[in-house]
Amino acid sequence: MNDKIKLDIVSDVVCPWCIIGYKRLQAAIDELGLQQRVEIEWQPFELNPEMPAEGEELRAHVLRKYGAQREDSDKARENIRALGAEYDFVFDYFDGMKIVNTRDAHVLLDFAHEQGLQHALKQRLFAAFFTEQKDVSDRAILLAEAQRVGLVPEAAALALNDTQRQQRVIQLEKQWQQQGISGVPTVIFNRSSAMTGAHPQSTYKEVLRELA
Repeated sequence: MNDKIKLDIVSDVVCPWCIIGYKRLQAAIDELGLQQRVEIEWQPFELNPEMPAEGEELRAHVLRKYGAQREDSDKARENIRALGAEYDFVFDYFDGMKIVNTRDAHVLLDFAHEQGLQHALKQRLFAAFFTEQKDVSDRAILLAEAQRVGLVPEAAALALNDTQRQQRVIQLEKQWQQQGISGVPTVIFNRSSAMTGAHPQSTYKEVLRELA
């Protein structure tokens, strides 16, 4: 009998709601004592697949994409900071912060999955981008973070340059989109039901309790 609960989390490393949603989900898992039964696999999603290499200043980006003026943007940042703090995650927004292309980050996460280090790398990249003001589109930074979680930098560099792996990530992204996923985070429970958005801890707890 397989009593594992498989969670696929479709997300991007530059999505604040993805880390907030995950922290709430993990708290629900911990509260129910399901740590040994839950298996998490991170699935790729690019919020801005067409983002150029130089990135885009974050305030300009949210104005262009969502029509958010500076006052709205400031309020949103304060809200996100407060929600992160509830789960000991620090959001350190700064002037000139850029939204960046995340294709390489997802390629590296694909490689990390094969090495059993995907989850560690995902958490590292969230922290690098939101807490440590690092550019997670910069390959030198990606390789340094990969090394921090135990990946061999030379092997990680080869993975980043592997065109087959790059195509696989693109295909995976398309596959999730074809299944109707257009927003992140989306948590898929045992490949049968899904929830999109950063839900409250209590909601995740309810779903997990039913599955358990």
